Amino acid sequence: MEIAKLGEFGLIKRLTGEIQLKNESSRKGVGDDCAVLSYPDKEVLVTTDMLMEGVHFDLTYIDMEHLGYKSAMVNISDIFAMNGIPRQMLVSVAIGKRFTVEDMEQFYQGLHRACDKWQVDIVGGDTTSSFTGMAISITCIGEAARDEIVYRSGAQDTDLICVSGDLGAAYMGLRLLEREKMVYYQQLEETRKKIRDAKAAGASDEQLIQLRSHLASLESFEPDFAGKEYLLQRQLKPEARGDIIMRLRNEGIQPTSMMDISDGLSSELLHICEQSGVGCRVYEKNLPIDYQTAVMAEELNMNVTTCAMNGGEDYELLFTVPIGDYEKVNGLEDIKIIGHITRKELGHILVSRDDKEFDIKAQGWNPLKSEE
Repeated sequence: MEIAKLGEFGLIKRLTGEIQLKNESSRKGVGDDCAVLSYPDKEVLVTTDMLMEGVHFDLTYIDMEHLGYKSAMVNISDIFAMNGIPRQMLVSVAIGKRFTVEDMEQFYQGLHRACDKWQVDIVGGDTTSSFTGMAISITCIGEAARDEIVYRSGAQDTDLICVSGDLGAAYMGLRLLEREKMVYYQQLEETRKKIRDAKAAGASDEQLIQLRSHLASLESFEPDFAGKEYLLQRQLKPEARGDIIMRLRNEGIQPTSMMDISDGLSSELLHICEQSGVGCRVYEKNLPIDYQTAVMAEELNMNVTTCAMNGGEDYELLFTVPIGDYEKVNGLEDIKIIGHITRKELGHILVSRDDKEFDIKAQGWNPLKSEE
């Protein structure tokens, strides 16, 4: 169905008409000029992200449902990164005429799946038209007790540096998708060239039919993802690590600083160090790397440590804890101690497996950095 048949308000009603609010702090959701929220005894956390087609996502290899899920999760992750609990979400989308009502329903199915997982209410947003591709703006609102909020600026000398999950898999998933996309378009262009050359050479109708048949068969091109499923999942369906937040609380561990790994471990670690006024030492041998990530890096002739340090979109948690919590945190599943905080004058150091020292540099994702 064309979206024009419903119009803006008809589309909003269709996408949000079945929403039922789950949180007491959500007093009024979609349907009025503003959402109404109530937080009498909590601090309010607010985060927002913009996702632009061609910059943050490529609809060649992500479907609308996964795009909706990922769009929600990357914002929910920011609330967890402050040690908060996500409660509400505002969703704004700009779309072109090529999108149908069914496309937007799939997008909202993904949003709902992500929000339902963490009991987040969709309470409003906006829709508009776009002539330059799809644009998504998500705002997530959360809550936290004042003494439980964790900032990037609290790391102290001797604190342990910890990460959840594993690193570099999402970046390897992106490289895999880009490789298969390139293979597809190369085959497409080669076949089209053969048709043009055959016509110029006066090929027979039978020869042209065979070439056109091959061109048509490329529409059902099957990319080679065998044995790489985990990498695809990490890129297309990231998970906010609220489970880690709950685990730390259950163990009585209060991080001194924390953020999620969206732009790469090196960039995020330097953010914490800069805002806390400290240095750090990270040990290459302690970096958690999945087997599929290592295999893919080898296939692409890339250094797997570089991928783990600089690959973005893992959405794992990077946090520091007092050294006195070593026994507690060291025994927790899916958490790895990768180094420790030092005095600022000692710098930001990566210690290699053969004990050589290298300066950590922010080489992660930066959408506004000029191409060199």
